[in-house]
Amino acid sequence: MTTARGNEHEPGWTAAEFALPDTNGTLWSLGDLRGVRGLALFFISNHCPYVVAMAERLATTGAQLHELGYGVAAICSNDAQAYPQDSFENMGAFAARYSFPFPYLHDAEQSVARDYGAVCTPDIFGFDAMLKLRYRGRLDSAGRDPADADTRPELIEAMHHVALTGHGPEVQHPSVGCSIKWRAA
Repeated sequence: MTTARGNEHEPGWTAAEFALPDTNGTLWSLGDLRGVRGLALFFISNHCPYVVAMAERLATTGAQLHELGYGVAAICSNDAQAYPQDSFENMGAFAARYSFPFPYLHDAEQSVARDYGAVCTPDIFGFDAMLKLRYRGRLDSAGRDPADADTRPELIEAMHHVALTGHGPEVQHPSVGCSIKWRAA
């Protein structure tokens, strides 16, 4: 289990540019992904039990964020040679299985994960309309457990807060998950 806090950028950090292919081969950049209110990026993987446990909630949350005017994308940065379940082909099957309403991008060189300081899957970043980092935390209070009536939708709440105030919430709980599977140097 890894917690996403060690390598983080400070609030207000500007999102780094990238161009990554989705599971259909379409190339996406920040400008392509950004919504009128901002952008949410989910660093995930296909095999991480934390991600699998919340994959349906990621899809639902992504659709809700889109309705609020945010762009959304998921990114897989794991070493697919050492972890073939995270291959480009398996990413497409994973996105289809969970009906992702957003692009699922392949970071084969792992440069985007490094630029963003992503450390685990899931690792969630929320940016405002100017692509300034306003949220880095978990999807919701359920984490790996099934959501119930008491589950707080922390990402949705945070992005509502960003839209209203221009700032992220003061309390942001770090994501917990599997470490990103880095290629050997």
